[in-house]
Amino acid sequence: MSTAAAQYVPGPAPAGGVAARARDLTKAYGSGETTVLALDAVDVDIARGRFTAVMGPSGSGKSTLMHCLAGLDDVSAGRVWLGDTEITGLKDRELTRLRRDRIGFMFQSFNLIPTLTAAENITLPMDIAGRRPDEAWLDQVIDTLGLRDRLRHRPSQLSGGQQQRVACARALASRPELIFADEPTGNLDSRAGLEVLGFLREAVDRLGQTVVMVTHDPGAAAHADLVLFLGDGRIVDEMPQPTAEAVLERMKRFDVIRGASEDGGRAPGGVEAGEGPALGKG
Repeated sequence: MSTAAAQYVPGPAPAGGVAARARDLTKAYGSGETTVLALDAVDVDIARGRFTAVMGPSGSGKSTLMHCLAGLDDVSAGRVWLGDTEITGLKDRELTRLRRDRIGFMFQSFNLIPTLTAAENITLPMDIAGRRPDEAWLDQVIDTLGLRDRLRHRPSQLSGGQQQRVACARALASRPELIFADEPTGNLDSRAGLEVLGFLREAVDRLGQTVVMVTHDPGAAAHADLVLFLGDGRIVDEMPQPTAEAVLERMKRFDVIRGASEDGGRAPGGVEAGEGPALGKG
């Protein structure tokens, strides 16, 4: 199989353990000549207690990777684990329970219920599951996110940044093993976005959480411990201790490769343009 970069291989298991992992993860949409390969035999380890960002050009597969790791999307081939639990092959009811009990989610849209207060939105998933929150943990989350004086407010009474903080608290409230954040600053201005990224960073550093964030923003990725770069459905590079400038430079290399491919030329590294798989989703 031809690639535009050396195939990424996960290194030794992180000292703190692995929160999620995938082997030969493949996701295809359609069939026959219309098949679109969104993920192409991806191997990846997500370190526990770390902040991992996933980046890549539009269509590189970054959102699809998150959805497959979180059990939100079926895989076409390969295997996925959350901790020691293999989630590929689980029935829908088992997957629903696993996502509810062990995974937290943040999305670009805040997904808050407008008729509920901030406090009620934060505990809603646990209320639906019939579980009582750990009050000490919940207090720690609320104070870390600076929401103590906003708990009785409804979403319409909160700014965009405050609404995303409520969404972050909801993701943290059940003390999940892993939090997936898909473009969590996409609907925020720069100041509110930086605030939310700071809180995600604190969730890792102060609360011991594990965060995986899909983003297109080099500045957002710079808050992570590690950036994984996707291209044509494969992980093609990684960057520990990223800076915004270094991430931006790495993304520019993608533009050069894609530009060469679109011109019908030879991409850097000697790969003939057009040899890679069709581009998949996000």
